[in-house]
Amino acid sequence: MKERYEESFLEGRNSVLEAFRAGKTIDRLYVLAGCKDGPVQSILREAKKGDTIVRFVAKERLDQMSGSGRHQGVIAKTAAYEYAQVEDLLAEAKKKGEDPFLFLLDGIEDPHNLGAILRTANQLGAHGVIIPKNRAVGLTGTVAKTSAGAINYTPVAKVTNLVQTIQDLKKQGLWFVCAAMDGEVMYKTNLTGPLGIVIGSEGSGVSRLVRENCDFCAAIPMKGQIDSLNASVAMGVLGYEAFRQRLEKHTGNVET
Repeated sequence: MKERYEESFLEGRNSVLEAFRAGKTIDRLYVLAGCKDGPVQSILREAKKGDTIVRFVAKERLDQMSGSGRHQGVIAKTAAYEYAQVEDLLAEAKKKGEDPFLFLLDGIEDPHNLGAILRTANQLGAHGVIIPKNRAVGLTGTVAKTSAGAINYTPVAKVTNLVQTIQDLKKQGLWFVCAAMDGEVMYKTNLTGPLGIVIGSEGSGVSRLVRENCDFCAAIPMKGQIDSLNASVAMGVLGYEAFRQRLEKHTGNVET
């Protein structure tokens, strides 16, 4: 089980700096715009060492966020749970003697979607989920609650560059498929073997560069008037087709 961190806000220069130095997972750092003080610069240097997203905001914004009124120009938001490394996901597959089966999320910003995806990924036996550092939701308390406990068992890795991660994983034998309306119908797509399934946001789908680095695209058949599915639903539909194919390949038949 993962080590749990309570999602919280840290205020004040000393508290935030010590949190960084202690190795605490910090998702976002809010800093007073234009502040050049030495202690603040030290905090920014620590933030650059990891995957912390830094936002420079007005004093009014910090005052609104502050619970103590003594933020000193710095507020940090810690993650609810610890992130894994991509290598940890591959190690989990190797430990189980299985082909790697991963989900990569491109631009998922709704914590309820991420929580639902983690819940489904766990049921599918996926070895982990990969999310990008920017323009994506992190492991918040809402994600943890929506996942119904799956966050404790399905590791999540946060990476700076999703395209580079795909390229690196390809060198280790993984193939990548992205969900796209104009792709091959998923029933005709081979979803077995070392695989990463890429799911994009509801609005814009998988980004161009990420799609260009995928090996193929798979479409979910749809008959209605609405041309897209909720991201977590799309992940579940495509994921269960992959699960079915992988189970059939392993056992020679599909259990019901």
